[in-house]
Amino acid sequence: MIPHLRPSGALLLSQNLKHFTCRTMASVTPPVFKPFTLTLIQLGSIGSDKASNLQHAREMVMKAAKDNSDKPQIVVLPECFNSPYGFVHFPTYAENIGYTAGKDYDIQASVSESVKMLSSTAKEAGIWLIGGSIPERDAETNKIYNTCTVYSPTGALVASHRKVHLFDIDIPGKITFKESETLTGGTTTNYFDTEFARIGLGLCYDVRFPELAMIAARRGCHAIVYPGAFNLTTGPLHWELLQRARANDNQVFFSMCSPARDMTAGYHSWGHSMVVDPYARVLAEADENETILHVDIDPEPFHEVRAGIPITKQRRFDVYPDVSA
Repeated sequence: MIPHLRPSGALLLSQNLKHFTCRTMASVTPPVFKPFTLTLIQLGSIGSDKASNLQHAREMVMKAAKDNSDKPQIVVLPECFNSPYGFVHFPTYAENIGYTAGKDYDIQASVSESVKMLSSTAKEAGIWLIGGSIPERDAETNKIYNTCTVYSPTGALVASHRKVHLFDIDIPGKITFKESETLTGGTTTNYFDTEFARIGLGLCYDVRFPELAMIAARRGCHAIVYPGAFNLTTGPLHWELLQRARANDNQVFFSMCSPARDMTAGYHSWGHSMVVDPYARVLAEADENETILHVDIDPEPFHEVRAGIPITKQRRFDVYPDVSA
């Protein structure tokens, strides 16, 4: 059965939240892959007012949750949802998060208004929430990162991913962008466990580096989600191509969630948030406008393609190294 777009229905509060994890050791057995709903929020109206951005994001997450039907749900926000996208803006909008993998995080004591909003919204909606990304300032080093945070249906902050590969490009006559002017790249690969799947994490430009997705897949991830913000030059060229390539290479579900396009903003996002299955078939794609995509994820294609085209058992690590080792 191919996962499909689903009409809206009633909210389901997720059950059995005993086990979730971030960056556990590869030897830990992943959860049994079960059906779930993946919801992408292609958020629009992201402006200079952070409070307004946060309020709008919250409203859209609650709307997305209310549209859900009878399966556990992961809701995804886009990259840089709380601020304008641009390296000159990151220092101004940066927040201290202070999360350490494997340690309990005190939401009430957090000084991050974005973290508090995402946590309370995930808890109220009863959903897993991949909180796009926000600029993060490390309190100890003062370095700034582009950071994705993840929340369980209880509102717990359970995982984070600092963008590893910084978006530094120069295409003459089209676009020049240099995140490294203000950002520092992360140094870890990350995933989290739900009661229904193991989910790999990345951010935008990370998708161009296949090693990150390979590592996630070989550590048992069933799906990989990258909030991202391609532009009107790179989007038409590579947005779909890269997602289908990562899905095909690793025989996993792959998805990227973009902001909506705003031609009055300084950065023009491509949009076209997308979900791809392990056969590299596009299951759902948005246009450029603000929208919510609900996609039912069925484990059958994951198991089917791995049985029929068993590349996961055919790799020759005697000939080349295993990047996940």
